[in-house]
Amino acid sequence: MGPVWDGAGKRLDLGRTRVMGILNVTPDSFSDGGEFLSLDRALRRALAMVEEGAAIIDVGGESTRPGAQPVPEAEELDRVIPVIEALAGTLSVPISVDTSKPGVMEAAARAGAGMINDVYALRRPGAIEAARATALPVCLMHMQGEPRTMQQDPRYGDVVGEVKRFLAQRMKACTAAGIPRERIIVDPGFGFGKTLAHNVGLLRRLGEFQDLGVPVLVGISRKSMLARVAGAPAMGRLYPSVAAAVIAAINGARIVRAHDVGPAVEALAMVDAVYGD
Repeated sequence: MGPVWDGAGKRLDLGRTRVMGILNVTPDSFSDGGEFLSLDRALRRALAMVEEGAAIIDVGGESTRPGAQPVPEAEELDRVIPVIEALAGTLSVPISVDTSKPGVMEAAARAGAGMINDVYALRRPGAIEAARATALPVCLMHMQGEPRTMQQDPRYGDVVGEVKRFLAQRMKACTAAGIPRERIIVDPGFGFGKTLAHNVGLLRRLGEFQDLGVPVLVGISRKSMLARVAGAPAMGRLYPSVAAAVIAAINGARIVRAHDVGPAVEALAMVDAVYGD
């Protein structure tokens, strides 16, 4: 049995690998930017992903693709809060907010979000305090640099060792600040300040992150590394995305983020049948 989280009154059972459906309400995300900017389209997309088996919906209002420019807090709030409010009253599954801004974390929690997913691992001023105040589960992700510059010649000695040490340090900072370990999940940050070789190495050795003692989230859907391996454009990376999700699940990931929810859910059902307890 894995942990069962309470995401604003909605359960997230991590006894087996679950799929997190990606809902980008942004004009510039790398594969689906601009598709779900209207509230109606965002709601329809979220409902469709839940019907396909998503166990959590991740709502993001600021692109973190390589080279992405920062979004003012007021604009991010305008993008995500109406969506979260509408989803909270409609969906049976918890809603995650993909943000690094303390003000957005707090507003999203008030709107009904059940999890905070932060690519900066709560390193921005006030973020740890805001996350603690919400009493929500948090995902801490590793990123070398920042979105605007992270893919400019990233370097590591031992990528797995360095990413694990970073995540362990962030976990320690969070628990020292009053965020219980039981509310923490970690993400190695595929594609965030990593070359193809770094990403492949992380996926190959993903099982080593079990040493941290908390659930692992993997976000690899439609990433550029898949294009380099399989030669597929962003909207055509379904098969390598599903293959990567299967590899991640076999190596211990408890949540995988996916644009193509249905295929990922079906593939992971097979993983659970073979490798589950």
